[in-house]
Amino acid sequence: MAYSFPIKNTEDFKARLQESKKLHPKANHHCFAYRLGIDGNNSRSSDDREPSGTAGRPILGQIDSKKLTETLIIVVRYFGGTLLGIPRLTTAYKTAASLVLQCTPIVERHVLTAVSIECHYPELHEVLQLLRQSDAEIKSQDMQLFCHIHAGIPVTDSDKIMYQLRQINNVIVTKAD
Repeated sequence: MAYSFPIKNTEDFKARLQESKKLHPKANHHCFAYRLGIDGNNSRSSDDREPSGTAGRPILGQIDSKKLTETLIIVVRYFGGTLLGIPRLTTAYKTAASLVLQCTPIVERHVLTAVSIECHYPELHEVLQLLRQSDAEIKSQDMQLFCHIHAGIPVTDSDKIMYQLRQINNVIVTKAD
């Protein structure tokens, strides 16, 4: 049985793996792979006591073949008494991961740059309208006489969006951490 999950961090991964182990406590193997981040360097895979390279790497290969990130696949296997051998075992894990991804809706999201925006209340409507049009994500906002907004703006258009925001009177925009 194969399961796919969106994850944001390793804590999400650990929680999903524990859920899988509680759901299938008698399974012999809970093999998995995940990839996080946009640079492709944060990944992990496990064969969970299967022969080395027969489960985790083929699962991760399926994630990579679809160019996915923030994705976890767990393949649960019960031993049925028949030894599959390394080639068929590898094929079984690869196929299970491929099939679960075919059934999983893929959500495309912009890679975001964090920004901090400060403006006077009268300019707030124009700032929020520009953020909405730019596919930005507002993380937090404090609306007073002087407003503070923490948002994520698409990296691909960040210079343009920051320029447009700065063209609005009384608006200060800085990149945040």
